[in-house]
Amino acid sequence: MLLMAVATTAVAQNQINYESGNFDFLKDQTEISVKLKFDNAAYQEKNLTESQYIAERKADITAKKNEAVWKNWIYQWDRFKSTEYLEYFFKGANSKSKKIFFRNDVKTKYTLIIDARWIYAGWYGGMIGSQEGKLTADLTFVETDNPSNVVMRLQADKIQGKQMNKDFSWEYGRIAATYEVLGKKLAKEIKNAVK
Repeated sequence: MLLMAVATTAVAQNQINYESGNFDFLKDQTEISVKLKFDNAAYQEKNLTESQYIAERKADITAKKNEAVWKNWIYQWDRFKSTEYLEYFFKGANSKSKKIFFRNDVKTKYTLIIDARWIYAGWYGGMIGSQEGKLTADLTFVETDNPSNVVMRLQADKIQGKQMNKDFSWEYGRIAATYEVLGKKLAKEIKNAVK
């Protein structure tokens, strides 16, 4: 029984799970706007708030490296949150799509809100190996002009990044990889559903 429970839990991870609605609303669409949210995100196994996580990283980086490395780290952290995670999501999603493209610079009928619930930054060990980041997020498609009208809800459960970008040795690079994989997985789900 325990083995079956563990196997079932493992199967539900690293995938997108349907909660409500379907992709029918996308049949006549060519573009979808995307917004990222981090207001409800917990970090690492300890479910830290973002400010707790940043405080831990600051203490660690300044003790092991120096203040200049820390200043660069926090600059990159903020930059990735404000632009790069979205760009990585677009890279993943739009590389797999032929009909519907995800953007953030156009007016569209529908908007996808990716609300991060849990972020695991993984670790980088150079030659000894690494552990990829993971992302759990609520994916909500809404009408852009009437965001209270939700047309579909999905949940991305512990989407695991891949070692595929130049910033992978830092947390923000590993988290970016989770957004890229999420984009690929979502585009595949849409492609299978919208013919």
